[in-house]
Amino acid sequence: MSANDAPRAQQPSAAYDSAFLKACRREPVPHTPVWFMRQAGRSLPEYRKVREGIAMLESCMRPELVTEITLQPVRRHGVDAAIYFSDIVVPLKAIGIDLDIKPGVGPVVEHPIRTRADLAQLRDLTPEDVSYVTEAIGLLTRELGATPLIGFAGAPFTLASYLVEGGPSRTYENAKAMMYGDPELWADLLDRLADITAAFLKVQIEAGASAVQLFDSWAGALAPVDYRRSVLPASAKVFEAVAGYGVPRIHFGVGTGELLGLMGEAGADVVGVDWRVPMDEAARRIGPGKALQGNLDPTVLFAPTEAVEAKTREVLASAQDLEGHIFNLGHGVMPATDPDALTRLVEHVHTQTAR
Repeated sequence: MSANDAPRAQQPSAAYDSAFLKACRREPVPHTPVWFMRQAGRSLPEYRKVREGIAMLESCMRPELVTEITLQPVRRHGVDAAIYFSDIVVPLKAIGIDLDIKPGVGPVVEHPIRTRADLAQLRDLTPEDVSYVTEAIGLLTRELGATPLIGFAGAPFTLASYLVEGGPSRTYENAKAMMYGDPELWADLLDRLADITAAFLKVQIEAGASAVQLFDSWAGALAPVDYRRSVLPASAKVFEAVAGYGVPRIHFGVGTGELLGLMGEAGADVVGVDWRVPMDEAARRIGPGKALQGNLDPTVLFAPTEAVEAKTREVLASAQDLEGHIFNLGHGVMPATDPDALTRLVEHVHTQTAR
């Protein structure tokens, strides 16, 4: 499967008229829909219980476990969408990259990509490589019914950063050295990753995902001129590859306030905004024709309920004139977050925005 394969438009699902998908399409909604990045994960005691003794990558390859973990926050919080439980490095592992997710560290790559010869590690991804994803999404869509399921993947730049650095980085010196010093190699690396990412998203959509989100977690490390020249083409290729399915496409990065307009240009239908830029200002930077997603600071949830609700109302007020708004945090749920605070937040947003 390559990014150039023509996708088949999806038939409307039971979730088509959900508040989440309506907001993605910038249609009137009964209330502002809510979901949280990392809503399935370490903040939930039931998650920690079912994951006990199971390595992260292994847990992503067990369809019944993936189904249970994905459903947990839907049951507990009453969110308007589920997000498929996985990790951005799963497609890399599936094509044979020697990597592991080390607790307290993150993804670690045994043989980083530093030369043109190293590109040979990156073969095409086929549906058979991730058959467990197809199985899990089939189980999930039957359980979720009218609740949408969001598929996701890591964006080419963020995946490239892990592959070139060999693991997490604060400075991305090796990745940026390649980007600046060997732009042809860098472009070829991102182009291959765009094909792999597009193939991974296609598997999820064809299995029944109602929307997809591209996480460019580390794009905020880039200047706009470098993003436009060296990153945007690959992200745009991913979005274009899945455009024909007709499912909403979301684009999110952290610290990307200076890149919001460019991220919108890449082709997504919805642009995620972190907590640093107010929603109305983000809309100005992005321009018309896009729904926005965000953007409560995740640390606000550690404050008393009254403070959480006050900050939430600020976000909602800033977003009140948007063409479409999906309420989310400005980044993922932090592990020490009180799950009850998330449940109360969902109810508060629904109550405040009921139409």
